[in-house]
Amino acid sequence: MSIEIKNLVKRFGSVTVCDHLNINIPSGELVALLGPSGSGKTSLLRIIAGLEQPDSGSVIFHGEEATHVPVRDRNVGFVFQHYALFGHMTIFENVAFGLRVRPKATRPSDSQIREKVTELLKLVQLDWIADRYPHQLSGGQRQRIALARALAVEPKVLLLDEPFGALDAKVRKELRRWLRRLHDTVHVTSVFVTHDQEEAMEVADRIIVMNQGRIEQDGAPDEVYDHPATPFVLEFLGDVNLFHGRDHAPGAVAASTSTGDPQDVSYVRPHEIQILAHPEEGSLPVTLVHTLTVGPNTRLEFRRTDGLGEVDVELPRDEYASLRDSGLLQAGAPVHLKPRRVRRFKVVNGGQGGRPEFIETDPATQI
Repeated sequence: MSIEIKNLVKRFGSVTVCDHLNINIPSGELVALLGPSGSGKTSLLRIIAGLEQPDSGSVIFHGEEATHVPVRDRNVGFVFQHYALFGHMTIFENVAFGLRVRPKATRPSDSQIREKVTELLKLVQLDWIADRYPHQLSGGQRQRIALARALAVEPKVLLLDEPFGALDAKVRKELRRWLRRLHDTVHVTSVFVTHDQEEAMEVADRIIVMNQGRIEQDGAPDEVYDHPATPFVLEFLGDVNLFHGRDHAPGAVAASTSTGDPQDVSYVRPHEIQILAHPEEGSLPVTLVHTLTVGPNTRLEFRRTDGLGEVDVELPRDEYASLRDSGLLQAGAPVHLKPRRVRRFKVVNGGQGGRPEFIETDPATQI
């Protein structure tokens, strides 16, 4: 089922959480709503589900107006962050619940329910725990059961609100890969909310980046990361060094540009910087302050010799070890940094409601 959001507005008091949103989601697509807390993504999801009503605008399912259709009539499956399983029911009965409470005219027979629930438990690879209770399961297992229960009623749309947010990092990584495989099997139009950039990049067909109730960018994961439409998207999708003005003074990593002229800011990601033993045109003299190796990568913090702040650089662990062993990367030793790519944005017009709109200028290799 396709979903169309047309000129949607939602306010809570003086705060606008959905500001004239327009979105088209084709049937069978898996879309991530990505943004910081307070960006409006959960409010949008709840409006699609029918749990909240917009102040204006429309929600259209497969060409039909659904804005004021009750939740029970939308054929939407909803998965919350905290599972919401019934503790007094077995896993089998939790998954069967949505089928058993249907009106008698549309309720499947007991044998049909058993067949459907068994099929779903096999789909989520948990048919062997059908007789257990939720408290006997791990967090990851409970979330998979919550997904099976949402799928039991054969929803046309599956909505997930931070579905893996309460889980530890290892389980979260395993489940998001599992969710991607599950979606490729069932092909239900799905929208999930997350503030985890890596999760959105790994799972979604498409990412909608939200900020302060508005859409900053809507595109495929590679497009959003490689070609950010605004400074906010660039800063939100990974770390970035900011260099302000013609004196090249850098701001803090992921600092806001809202108080300055975006045309005076250069953006360089830590992994897009090379370390040189000798100065070159466009390079910056620095000294090494601190290193931190996590897994396959090493993060290096350099202090500028002009006293105007720090610059973060990220290298593959092997490359860092090679430079260190060569004697180049010693604490306090002078080196030079040169970006492989610099991004700059310029304002093209004031945008809707005075909101700046940006285009990225030609990528440079000098700050």
